[in-house]
Amino acid sequence: DEVENLKTTFHIENSSNILSELDEEFDSLYSILDEVKESMINSIKQEQTRKSQELQVRLYNCLNMILTAFFLFSLISSKAARQIKDRYGIKPTLLFNLFFLFLPVPKAPEIDPVECLVADNCVTVAWRMPEEDNKIDHFILEYRKTNFDGLPRVKDERCWEITDNIKGTEYTLSGKMTLRFRKWSYGYILKTILFWIALNFSLDNSSSHLNLKVEDSCVEWDPTGGKGQEKIKGKENKGRSGTPSPKRTSVGSRPPAVRGSRDRFTGESYTVLGDTAIESGQHYWEVKAQKDCKSYSVGVTYKTLGKFDQLGKTNTSWCVHVNNWLQNTFAAKHNNKVKALDVTVPEKIGVFCDFDGGQLSFYDANSKQLLYSFKTKFTQPVLPGFMVWCGGLSLSTGMQVPSAVRTLQKSENGMTGSASSLNNVTQ
Repeated sequence: DEVENLKTTFHIENSSNILSELDEEFDSLYSILDEVKESMINSIKQEQTRKSQELQVRLYNCLNMILTAFFLFSLISSKAARQIKDRYGIKPTLLFNLFFLFLPVPKAPEIDPVECLVADNCVTVAWRMPEEDNKIDHFILEYRKTNFDGLPRVKDERCWEITDNIKGTEYTLSGKMTLRFRKWSYGYILKTILFWIALNFSLDNSSSHLNLKVEDSCVEWDPTGGKGQEKIKGKENKGRSGTPSPKRTSVGSRPPAVRGSRDRFTGESYTVLGDTAIESGQHYWEVKAQKDCKSYSVGVTYKTLGKFDQLGKTNTSWCVHVNNWLQNTFAAKHNNKVKALDVTVPEKIGVFCDFDGGQLSFYDANSKQLLYSFKTKFTQPVLPGFMVWCGGLSLSTGMQVPSAVRTLQKSENGMTGSASSLNNVTQ
């Protein structure tokens, strides 16, 4: 009996092991079959996709050839166009539209505002594609420059200029402008406007000293004070009655500027001010003197500057002064105090005014070397001020603050030279 029981137990355990092994074998077979099934399905889908794409390409090529033939045929003569319309009831213009409808047009580019940059009077526009498109060969950038403040206006707009064959996705241009770019002539056109708000002022001819000949951005010393021109006109008109003959009137001549306050500056205050006050923000402009200019000053002042006052000799004006007469000097002036500057007078002086930060700095406009910096607190709006004697000055305004100047201002932070240092130095 015991032997029989042992045999029965052995057979039961052996059967269980066999069942377990069979289950493992079947599971392994099932996994192999699933892999084969998945592989076959993927192969079938890939083949289906490939054949579908080939079929689409063939259909597109056939349709392209048919529409091209119809389009070219319709261009041969108006008679052919009427034949197409009479026979097929289709207008040739409709075929033309269908021709371009089936062309593969890439998606519109998107402006990348993070990569766009407006700095140093240049505009860098950057864009990106929503998805990669290897069929795009190049981009075409269209731009139109503007020389006025505010939004672009219809009046006096310049023509669009084109820069072709741009391989990358960014481009840099100089000057204020409106930009747009496109992909292919029938692709999407995307416009963007990139510009900066800058102080754009002119010289105030109506309140300048009589011995200064002033235009919008130029001022020149005139020892005759306009009297010489009046004498010449008097000689020309001597013995003539009535108004001058229209034949002798210059077509391109402009009427003389009206001087609202002829005694705004007088005596030795050969001064002219800008026509736009600075009440906030950071602004930058540049001044270039004639080579033979004997004396000139560049700075800012409150509107209350007296008619006999000179820049830098009051507590409401700040400037740098260049003297090339008898002796050569270069100095910063404020409140009738002077600080000699041990630097070479640059060819062009850059002026940076931070009204809110109370800082007025002067730079070499070419190298961006800091010449001098005033640190104060402006309590009133300031006007750009200029003094010139025996020579002339020319201005460049409407400029963006150069990035090098911004960097220097952050690092300098008013530590290099200040108005307080002038209080200890008497002129």
